[in-house]
Amino acid sequence: MPEPAGDFEFWEGRYRGEAYLFGTEPNAFLTSCRALLPRKGRALAVADGEGRNGVWLAEQGLDVLSLDFSPTAQTKARALAAARGAALEIVAADVHAWAYPEAAFDVVVEIFTQFSTPALRPKKWAGMRRALKSGGLLVLQGYTPKQLDYGTGGPKNAEQLYTRKMLEDAFGDFRDLEISEAIVEIREGSAHSGLSAVIGLTGRKP
Repeated sequence: MPEPAGDFEFWEGRYRGEAYLFGTEPNAFLTSCRALLPRKGRALAVADGEGRNGVWLAEQGLDVLSLDFSPTAQTKARALAAARGAALEIVAADVHAWAYPEAAFDVVVEIFTQFSTPALRPKKWAGMRRALKSGGLLVLQGYTPKQLDYGTGGPKNAEQLYTRKMLEDAFGDFRDLEISEAIVEIREGSAHSGLSAVIGLTGRKP
């Protein structure tokens, strides 16, 4: 895994160009959770990139903070929000080092943010947990190690992929916890395309 500076250049390079790397439509697992969302409140979109998920959350009536460290991606997120007429607060920061505020959000969303190393992942998840209000909703989706058999997106390092045990260890005390694994067809821009091994989680902070 590259050092942080290398990560920055890697993602800046991936986000360059007119096309949206992961498309402009929201993640399907996120949209399937629409009934769980509050009618109003604050939402945090972690590593939101070009803004597709943050914009969708804003369209559901939430006040959204879109967090990412790529200026190129965030320029595209602003353009997408403007095109959709969605209000989006955009903050530039490393999701591992950002000062996650205490109990500030009604919803926290993490979709395919699997660039985190095993050493950094607990910092990110601890911040996400801290940022959620009691009873707040966590929505998370990632690839499982089976994804290495498909090669249709995500990291090539198995240590960065999510397992049920990993999620249960981190969020097993959440109320209404649901964890599901599936093989699904994903079409999210050029970066995620084809049959994929995914795991999704929803739950509410105790």
